[in-house]
Amino acid sequence: MRGQVLRYVNLGCGSRCHSAWINIDIAPCGPGVIAHDLNRGIPLPDSSCDVVYHSHLVEHLRPADALRFMKECYRVLRAGGILRVATPDLERICRLYLEKLEGAFASENSSARDYEWILLEMYDQTVREKNGGMMRHYLEQNPLPNENFIYQRIGEEGREIIRALRSNAVGKPDQSPRLIWPRLGEFRKHRQRLVNRALNSILLYLLGRDGLRALEIGRFRLAGEVHHWMYDRYSLSQLMLAASFRDPITQSATTSQIPQWSSFNLDTLPDGTVIKPDSFFMESVKPAEV
Repeated sequence: MRGQVLRYVNLGCGSRCHSAWINIDIAPCGPGVIAHDLNRGIPLPDSSCDVVYHSHLVEHLRPADALRFMKECYRVLRAGGILRVATPDLERICRLYLEKLEGAFASENSSARDYEWILLEMYDQTVREKNGGMMRHYLEQNPLPNENFIYQRIGEEGREIIRALRSNAVGKPDQSPRLIWPRLGEFRKHRQRLVNRALNSILLYLLGRDGLRALEIGRFRLAGEVHHWMYDRYSLSQLMLAASFRDPITQSATTSQIPQWSSFNLDTLPDGTVIKPDSFFMESVKPAEV
């Protein structure tokens, strides 16, 4: 490809990285990941990359910020470079919502349970005011009332979340003996809790109870967990076109214009299992220079 070494970039990578890629995340989870807040742009030169990929990132941006971010993706790509985006599939959520709603009205027990979950998929990450929101509360149930349907929706990543939630639940309350002098890490956590408590007391005095709650909610909603928008195959293609990309095309987890895509295991496990089955995938191209 133009006689140059291929340069692939994975933005907001989380724990899903590949050593052949440049991996960037605001909170690096592994070695070699570049720590960077993508709200400040992509820390790469113009026309320096052949592929830009991001998964479940664009929905966390406000629409105006999403367009600026897509233009950044365009900037760092070389002419003919490929942008690949994975994001929750709003169209599929809406179709499932209507299907499960009809089933619930027809007194189908399984549909009623599935309806509860798909409604959370539609709204919870948009309106939540604390970590995990109502989804976390739902997934803490053991057993889950509609386990098969939920795993079909949230896949292996969801299974890992549920395992972690259940592991934490088993470990509480902590019955291990307490040392007279806590370990250094525990001491630091205890000190930070005291500092936070003192700051909250000051803020409570200055702002009042309602003002303090508004501040806490605002801080949470600006921290990056909530969804500020959702996309379907039409709206995402329009966003790509607005950023000057050409030829948006819907792909699957395993199909791509990116050479040897499946070997990177960014959207699938080595056995082909889709990591985030609630996603849809779209690619577009930066036009060749005239």
